[in-house]
Amino acid sequence: MTEPVRIDQQGHVGIIEFSRPPVNYFDYEMMHAICNAADELIDNHGSRAIVLCSTGKHFCAGADFSGDGIGDNRVAVTDKIYEEAIRLFGVRVPIIAAIQGAAVGGGLGVACAADFRIGTPSSRLHANFSSLGFHPGFGLSVSLPQILGHQKALEVFYASPRLKGEEAYEIGLLDRLVDEEDLRNEAVVFAQRIAEQAPLAVQSIKKTLRGDLPERVREVLERERAEQARLWETQDSDEGIAAAQERRTPQFIGG
Repeated sequence: MTEPVRIDQQGHVGIIEFSRPPVNYFDYEMMHAICNAADELIDNHGSRAIVLCSTGKHFCAGADFSGDGIGDNRVAVTDKIYEEAIRLFGVRVPIIAAIQGAAVGGGLGVACAADFRIGTPSSRLHANFSSLGFHPGFGLSVSLPQILGHQKALEVFYASPRLKGEEAYEIGLLDRLVDEEDLRNEAVVFAQRIAEQAPLAVQSIKKTLRGDLPERVREVLERERAEQARLWETQDSDEGIAAAQERRTPQFIGG
């Protein structure tokens, strides 16, 4: 594999590390490479569990809506990204996301596609969609309520709180909270415990307990795409995105 995604193998644990400094924004190419890396680790390297991690200070700041990011092709590129989201939700071995710094917007969606999330006190998880003026994406409309429960997910979506590591752990968005310097190692150790078990049994259990999640993600992505496309045309969305880029409080008008 070549940059921006690298793979490694420690025993039966596969490691996928993605990198796009400074904050690891993703695009279709990165998501495609992450999913291909998962296939390669499972099919060619015998990985029984996967650690999904990134370089730098932040796990993933979502999709880039400025400059060389999605830009004017936002809807078409988002369609392609969401096809890769379906692939990520369908990976048949457990995935542990190691979250340093921020997991924001679509970056939170990537983290929530994993089976487990490990973070640190300095981790920051933020479903920032309502503060940007548009609908959640990356299957979060299904994955976040499944992780948090319906009522807590409503609060996180509606009010858009910036959850620090301790808060995210308390509500169950993080499964484990570790010291920052131990994050990668703790994720690998946890994955190794899973990988020591009978691999076919673990895969069977994952398929049973996840149930129809991949199918529900595929279905909800249709609505997420449609609502995002509609709301991206509003003044509030323009204002929300501009305010985020300018680091100011948005002034929404409801239109």
